[in-house]
Amino acid sequence: MEYLILNDIDPEDIKKEFKFEAVRSSGSGGQNVNKVSTKVIISFDVKKSLILCEKFKGILEEKLRNRISQKGILRISVSKERSQFRNKTAAIDKLILLINNALEPEEKRIATKPTKVSKLKRITNKKNRSVKKTSRMKISTGDD
Repeated sequence: MEYLILNDIDPEDIKKEFKFEAVRSSGSGGQNVNKVSTKVIISFDVKKSLILCEKFKGILEEKLRNRISQKGILRISVSKERSQFRNKTAAIDKLILLINNALEPEEKRIATKPTKVSKLKRITNKKNRSVKKTSRMKISTGDD
C-alpha cells in the first residue's frame, strides 16, 4: 500500500513508534483460534510521538477523538486473517490510512444558489404531490 502521511513524515520512521500485541482471536476458526495468537492490536501514542509535530498531534486528537484514549493512545485491532503476519500488515495499513485521512485537509464547501430549473422542478413536484394527496381524501357528504 502507498503511504503518504502528508509527505513530511517517512512511514518507516512512524512505524518505529507502533507497538504490537498478539492475542488470541475470538469467533470461528476451529482449533487454530484456540492455540494460535493471530489477532494483532497495534498501539500508537499520539501525545508522546517524536515524529509528529504539535500541529499534527492536535489535528489527530481532534479528528480521531472517538478512537483515542484519554492517555492519547490510538489502538486498532485486526483479526480477519488466519496469519499473524497478515494481520500485522493489515493493521499497519489500516492505521497509516486512518492517520492519512485525518491529516488530509478538508475542502471548503462553495455555497451555490439553486437554478431556475431546479426551483421550477421542486414547485411542480410539490403541486403534483398535493393533487395526489387531495385525490385520496374521502369526501364527506354531511350525512354523518
